[in-house]
Amino acid sequence: MTDPASDVPDSQTWKLTLSYDGTDFHGWQLQPGMRTVQGEVRKALGRVTGETPLPQGSGRTDAGVHALAQVASFALRARIPAENLHRALNRKLPGSIRILEAKTMPAGFHARRSAVAKTYEYRIFLIKRECKDICPPFLARYVTACSWPLDLTALNQAALHFVGEHDFCSLAASDPDGATRAGPVEDEGDAASTVRRVFSSAWQEEKSALGPLLVYRVRGNGFLHHMVRNLVGTMIEVGRGALMAAEIPGILAARSRSAAGPTSAARGLFLHSVEYEEKDR
Repeated sequence: MTDPASDVPDSQTWKLTLSYDGTDFHGWQLQPGMRTVQGEVRKALGRVTGETPLPQGSGRTDAGVHALAQVASFALRARIPAENLHRALNRKLPGSIRILEAKTMPAGFHARRSAVAKTYEYRIFLIKRECKDICPPFLARYVTACSWPLDLTALNQAALHFVGEHDFCSLAASDPDGATRAGPVEDEGDAASTVRRVFSSAWQEEKSALGPLLVYRVRGNGFLHHMVRNLVGTMIEVGRGALMAAEIPGILAARSRSAAGPTSAARGLFLHSVEYEEKDR
């Protein structure tokens, strides 16, 4: 992927931070005949500026996955104040996509290649008797409902095994083109690598007005396609007693998708935040 401004003379590089409900989109990436977040942002840019750059996202979220703070970069020739572009895009975009910030950046900034870390969050709604065995409809689009008792201590024991640099082949989807990269791993140019560094990995219970939630947060230098959803699916097996946390190193060493647990549902996953060096913030 070339720099977003490299082939656009007299252009400015822009950075958008945006939030979206991914339920009604076929993911971030532009696909013919499909409604995608990238496609909607591109159309909105065309209506506002008369230019249709393809915004490059920090990562390609799947169909049904949400974002609290996705980052996109692109180049524009139009000289438009940042606050005007911010306001105008929100007027043209559907309500399920909101621009949180728009700003110009130094040439060379790229939402994906310049990232040094990303954090994902996964939310599980615990169905208990007082909830009458239902997930409230106000949460259903944004959580995975679980009726099994889950042991929080066991979940965190499993989560700790993923911290550090590991080969996550066992926790990746089978299609190599689905990988999303951030920071040094991608800059090394090894497109086939399934090695990633996880900086933190932990579960916590949170109270909501509608019931109890288990929230998993994982921060790393990059994530493979379906990696977080496969991490969660595997840890749920540990939390309900079908696997032991001590089996996680063996699952990683197997380098086989069949060794790990199932893929958890997309609706519970959020791209939480993307981090950059100080000069790119």
